[in-house]
Amino acid sequence: MNAKTEAKESRFDLLKWLAAALLVVAGVVGNQYFSAEPILYRVVALLVMAAVAAAIALQTAKGQSFFSLVKEARVEIRKVVWPTRQETTQTTLIVVLVVIVMALMLWGLDSLLGWLVSFIVS
Repeated sequence: MNAKTEAKESRFDLLKWLAAALLVVAGVVGNQYFSAEPILYRVVALLVMAAVAAAIALQTAKGQSFFSLVKEARVEIRKVVWPTRQETTQTTLIVVLVVIVMALMLWGLDSLLGWLVSFIVS
């Protein structure tokens, strides 16, 4: 793209971000203003306004790059080799045992230092 096209898109992007922000602000203010209405109606209205604001934000250059980042993250998450239930249980037990051993060691060290300080002070 040339510089004029990028500058024009950036101006429109700013307007789109302002529209999305105004929709969010209108949703918050409207939720407060219509606090006497049933919560179901307010939640549906907020979800619709949030969806419209997100759709507008996704039309910007930064919104599109964010969406492509999310798609790439989903692809990378699918590549992860997740541990089995047995591996998770074994690792958790090891961590718990190490924490208990360290807690006992620190308790013993604290008791010893407390005894030494009380012996020196008195």
